[in-house]
Amino acid sequence: MNERPNEHAATASFEFDALRAAENYRRALIREFSPHLGRRVIEVGSGIGQITSLLRQQRPPIEDLLCVEPDAGFCREFRAAFPDQALVEGVIDGVSDQELWHTMVSVNVLEHILEDEAELAKYHRRLRAARGRLCLFVPARQEIYAPIDADFGHHRRYSRPDLRAKLERAGFGVLRLDYFNCVGYFAWWLCFRMLKRRKFDLGSVRLFDRVIFPWVYALESRVCAPPFGQSLIAIAEAR
Repeated sequence: MNERPNEHAATASFEFDALRAAENYRRALIREFSPHLGRRVIEVGSGIGQITSLLRQQRPPIEDLLCVEPDAGFCREFRAAFPDQALVEGVIDGVSDQELWHTMVSVNVLEHILEDEAELAKYHRRLRAARGRLCLFVPARQEIYAPIDADFGHHRRYSRPDLRAKLERAGFGVLRLDYFNCVGYFAWWLCFRMLKRRKFDLGSVRLFDRVIFPWVYALESRVCAPPFGQSLIAIAEAR
């Protein structure tokens, strides 16, 4: 099944508006991925380039970054922002599994894929020659699945045991699997599950990102990973 990640979404804006406002959040995520980024990297579901821009700022720099995005409109915006960046307009099937890739980055993509285990198997085939690593970020906890998840085209939210099992069945060894942003869990439950809001309040997103999230991230990254969270972060090695 050659499914495009956003084809089930009811909104064209996707999650990009909120992600654009959450600068500290994006930087924290890439900080968690940085130790695992190799010389040749694929970013799956690049969207309009919000994560791409941070990957391009890595030091030492990534030698070969290939971005993959299926949505034509997002690709046009991406190319306008990064005219020199290699971009495949399509899905991961458009990237040869005969090349050597060291890392694959997938941020808020897998939940949009109906056949997510088949998608993980495709990632594995492109990483196995180099025993490369998958840096994966997905929404967590099905009990907070809300109408806005459906609007965004999310088929599911993940639990830690469920994601571990799917990664292992696809051929990965899980090196790290942690919940991320425990305070965001409660915010999502209240705003979108209980109050059933259908869009982000960008002012609230900016406030959270600048005032609350730095303290949350410091606690989670320096003291201990939380027992639950709004999202899951996984580092897995192709074996």
